[in-house]
Amino acid sequence: MTEDLALYVHWPFCLAKCPYCDFNSHVRERIDQTRFAAALRRELATEAERLGRRRLTSVFFGGGTPSLMDPSTVATLLDDAVRYFDPVDDLEITLEANPTSIEAGRLVDYRSAGVNRVSIGIQSLDETALRTLGRQHSAGEAVAALALARRLFPRVSFDLIYARPGQDMASWRAELRAALTIAADHLSLYQLTIEPATPFEALHRQGKIVLPDEDTAAALYDATEEECVRAGLLAYEISNYARPGQESRHNLAYWRYLDYAGIGPGAHGRVTVGGVLLATRRHRAPEPWAERVERTGTGLTTDEPVPAEERAREGLLMGLRLAEGIELGRFETRTGRTLAQSVDVGVLGRCIEEGYLTLTPERLVATREGRIRLDSLLAALVA
Repeated sequence: MTEDLALYVHWPFCLAKCPYCDFNSHVRERIDQTRFAAALRRELATEAERLGRRRLTSVFFGGGTPSLMDPSTVATLLDDAVRYFDPVDDLEITLEANPTSIEAGRLVDYRSAGVNRVSIGIQSLDETALRTLGRQHSAGEAVAALALARRLFPRVSFDLIYARPGQDMASWRAELRAALTIAADHLSLYQLTIEPATPFEALHRQGKIVLPDEDTAAALYDATEEECVRAGLLAYEISNYARPGQESRHNLAYWRYLDYAGIGPGAHGRVTVGGVLLATRRHRAPEPWAERVERTGTGLTTDEPVPAEERAREGLLMGLRLAEGIELGRFETRTGRTLAQSVDVGVLGRCIEEGYLTLTPERLVATREGRIRLDSLLAALVA
């Protein structure tokens, strides 16, 4: 049976590099929109040729900052995608956007291009925090962009970052409650983490940034879920909350360990070709990526089978993030390994006894307590 497909398109450019960010993003004084649009189209055509006709379930424009992409490029790529693949009737088409006035002004054109869901990188409604996080917009711009998005798009999500330096429970509850009054159907709420080789890592190492301790961070997580549930948004994944039926279908493809193709600089993918699951990765740097595509039709630097052991590890790492957990029949089909072959059975038993996991013949699920401790739990569990 041919696997369904989710499509990810990476636009690597940003107005500025946020000090906490380790994504593949790049700042340029000038972006050659024509060149990068042509390269994305060519790489999509090359990938589609080898994948063959698939049922296309979602398209996601991520970055970087896709709201710096010409809307005509979005429209053309979508035309290509639905020509190469067979789109489902309710195809989810998401574009990440930042709420600066320049980018918000393009939302009408993105809607006309075919985008039906936007994810807005607000990150905070506190002006001081926005400056600390290196954001290029104000809280007022964020609220205005969100209001415009809700008028234009049937589905809207936005991001906030919490567990920031100096943040306490009262201030986070107040900020989150304010956000929930303007939320639509989906929120992504991330605890701030210190990523290697970022400006925040250097500041953290010097003691100039101090994050909340583990107990405080756990309490903030509890408060986050409590406030969201009160507003009707349920935690369907560790950092994502949605009204029932409004979950991100594209991101669910990642967490359920389904096929997804990634095109653009640095994009990753997991695609089944000839019955073999391949790990794909494109060249990270935008200009060398474009040169490769112009020369060969693809920017691929990695295109290799995923061994069974690694498939099992990835399936566990992704699936246990979800409130629904892992469907074991699908897991065995996808990985070629049983659960018992994929984990330390003794650790699994202890995790079940201590209330961190539940296991039935159909599913392995991390409980709420297990998801809070998922990183350390997985480090012990995965064989």
